[in-house]
Amino acid sequence: MTRLFETPLYPYTRHADQDAATPVRHPVIIVGAGPVGLAAALDLGQQGVPVVVLDENDKVSHGSRAICFSKRTLEIADRLGCGDPLTERGVRWNLGKVFFGDRKVYEFNLLPEEGHRRPAFINLQQYHLENDMVTRLRQMQEDGAPIDLRGGSKVTAIDARSDHVALTVDTPEGPYEIEAEYLVACDGAGSPLRDMLGLGFTGRVFEDNFLIADVTMQADFPTERWFWFDPPFNKGQSALLHKQPDGVWRIDLQLGWDIDREKEKEPERVKARVRQMLGPDVEFELEWVSIYTFQCRRMDRFRHGRVLFAGDAAHQVSPFGARGANSGLQDTDNLCWKLRLVLAGEAPDTLLDSYDTERVEAADENILNSSRSTDFITPKSTTSRLFRDAVLDLSEHHAFARPLVNSGRLSIPCIHAGSPLSTPDALPTGPARTRPGAPCPDAPLGNGYLLDHLGSTFTLLAIGREAPNISGTTPLSLPDITEDLKTRYLGDAESALYLIRPDQHVAARWADATPDDIQSALTRAKGGHA
Repeated sequence: MTRLFETPLYPYTRHADQDAATPVRHPVIIVGAGPVGLAAALDLGQQGVPVVVLDENDKVSHGSRAICFSKRTLEIADRLGCGDPLTERGVRWNLGKVFFGDRKVYEFNLLPEEGHRRPAFINLQQYHLENDMVTRLRQMQEDGAPIDLRGGSKVTAIDARSDHVALTVDTPEGPYEIEAEYLVACDGAGSPLRDMLGLGFTGRVFEDNFLIADVTMQADFPTERWFWFDPPFNKGQSALLHKQPDGVWRIDLQLGWDIDREKEKEPERVKARVRQMLGPDVEFELEWVSIYTFQCRRMDRFRHGRVLFAGDAAHQVSPFGARGANSGLQDTDNLCWKLRLVLAGEAPDTLLDSYDTERVEAADENILNSSRSTDFITPKSTTSRLFRDAVLDLSEHHAFARPLVNSGRLSIPCIHAGSPLSTPDALPTGPARTRPGAPCPDAPLGNGYLLDHLGSTFTLLAIGREAPNISGTTPLSLPDITEDLKTRYLGDAESALYLIRPDQHVAARWADATPDDIQSALTRAKGGHA
């Protein structure tokens, strides 16, 4: 892997903007070329929006970092044109097992339902994800997509004005000025842009530390998520084991609060801990080591005029539950279609306020679930520990206790039930999972899967009937009602119409609707007054 870490993917080259007499203004500038920034660039470029991506680095992130990517993230990647290489390279898994001490207390399946193109999760090192996303970006550039990826470009100053954002960018050849109509800050948990604007985080920092050790080894453990409470090899603490591609395994070990972080990262000390877990006969090598502290925090607002924050720059959660990178890609999925409509003059600037409304809601949901996981994993009192241990004991034989076990509620997309973009539900007998505000579940069709037919535009989906032609929508008629479509989209209804947003969330649904009904819902979904 060393070569991949050392290979520049987007090395610095001088750009004409650096020689311009006055700062050049671009429609969108993204700061940060990690998974979230790259996803935003792919999404905007695919929709024909010119975008510049700035990053002081020019390589993949060092170390595995994020590794668990959810079904929803893979579906977003499908729409961006890179879902196949990610899924083919990644380790697929649906099953998780929970251990208490040295015994298994129960297991769970995150995708027991058939008829989905993608698995519940894949495990894939973040450096592979970034590499595949840059490969896709280069393919799109060759096809004419207006994406400009600039490495060796560090933003050192920002001036957010009422009609644009001005930036100072430092390069190996000196600084230059550049402007954006809108700026998307994807510059990570330490976000220099957030600091430059004097903005902060609110939330909790938990008093505990966790060791990440990515090790290479040949092992016959199954491709499942294994989580231990109070294991014999890490008494009184917790542990996690996950398989990644290339013979790499992720090991998380809870260490406690009062530790010497630098000492705990010493290779021999880490190896001793890993040997306790794996046994003395298992040969392994350390690939990457890190220590982290749980943090569940977010900015008060994700939109600040023409600056919009996404991913870790906007919110942070504990790694257990795989909510960090997955929620970041859902941020960009929510934002980019709105930016395109606003820039094209097809929607008011206030549409971008719904990005803040919806994704703050999602961040709060993630923070709530992540905080609950952390409190269960690391009880803060004797009473809390007694309760947790009793739940774990009961879960071995009693199904009622298993929903109470919280080894990290795993990432699922937020249902924006109260979104200002949604029209009140007009399919009262329809399934709750596809009510307005919900992401569309996939379903097999005769020629592929449903989500493959939902592009980056508004889709008018007709099930059991013909879709009318309504300006501003793409009709999709599914006259043959399969059992999966009935279960996921119809319920007790004989037919239905769905207005689907470009991010594959339901904007409205009806048992029947007039053209005026549909047009009114479309106007509302674009941030107008219906």
